[in-house]
Amino acid sequence: MTRPTFPKRFALPTSLTATLIASALVGAPVNAQDRDQFSVCWSIYAGWMPWGYAEEAGIVDRWAEKYGIEIDVIQVNDYVESINQFTSGNVDGCAMTNMDALTIPAASGVDSTALIVGDYSDGNDGVVLKNADGLEDIAGRDINLVQFSVSHYLLARALDSVGLSERDVSTVNTGDADIAGLFASRDSIDAVVTWNPQLSTVTGLEGSFLAFDSSEIPGEILDLMVVNTQTLTDYPDFGHALVGAWYETMALMADGDEEALSQMAEAAGTDLEGYRAQLDATYLYTDPAEALELFQSEELLETMQLVAEFSFEHGLLGDIAPNPGVVGIETSQGVFGDEGNIRLRFDPSFTRAYIDAHQ
Repeated sequence: MTRPTFPKRFALPTSLTATLIASALVGAPVNAQDRDQFSVCWSIYAGWMPWGYAEEAGIVDRWAEKYGIEIDVIQVNDYVESINQFTSGNVDGCAMTNMDALTIPAASGVDSTALIVGDYSDGNDGVVLKNADGLEDIAGRDINLVQFSVSHYLLARALDSVGLSERDVSTVNTGDADIAGLFASRDSIDAVVTWNPQLSTVTGLEGSFLAFDSSEIPGEILDLMVVNTQTLTDYPDFGHALVGAWYETMALMADGDEEALSQMAEAAGTDLEGYRAQLDATYLYTDPAEALELFQSEELLETMQLVAEFSFEHGLLGDIAPNPGVVGIETSQGVFGDEGNIRLRFDPSFTRAYIDAHQ
């Protein structure tokens, strides 16, 4: 399959972050059959802060040691850059959304597996306007957002809810780290789509109006840990260790462990109250049985079809993609798209194995 041509924001990075990640991987065995070192990366987001805590608290190390391996958990400051690191093979796994898993690594030909469904955005992503009384006031405005990300998807769903389309607005590609500052400092920017913690910042500004958020499309913006399928096939212990570390951390969050939550809050640049507010807008699958139910649901396949259709309409599956199903997506309920080109898989077996071992 021809690698799709992405906008500039998807260009593989040559930044210091990329150098640091490459340095972190030095010494990893080259010979696959002898390999015992792996790496995953994540970026700042309410539902992904547990990865940073699990690393700092030694939870990942304990689970990796149980399986006789090592796993580095690396924070990358820029979200898209973290996915590029995965797509280019510099890390074995990455925290990303379901849409980005499809449109970046999978559409680029990288066979990718959603190992963990961590949460769905239940208000953590939103459309914010200045000087507005309703979402209809968005018509004719320039919208600052990370183009072709889940923010763009949310915008399309929001517009559709009031009988508008993207022809009624203009989008301006803006880095996620810059959106809050620009919205606060420039009168000319009066419409943004973003996610937490930036969403909390912009909605807290005087004159801001939260016109639409992801709670109105529950279950459509999923936050995942995606790993390389071949690596997972060759080294299933890597997957078991990640799943074990994740659900040990989820148990702490389900119990309201203030020490753990406070550390996550600090890493996210907020306080405990602020982080809890972000979690209130995040439907965390702290119970692995509930996550397994989603993995095996018809709704998951239906959601991914919606995502694939949006991605095709916006050219995110490649310039020569003939239809929304050019990239096959496999779930327990079947395959959407080309069964001969499956590049995104939702694999419930590791979550099921964890449940079986801990009943």
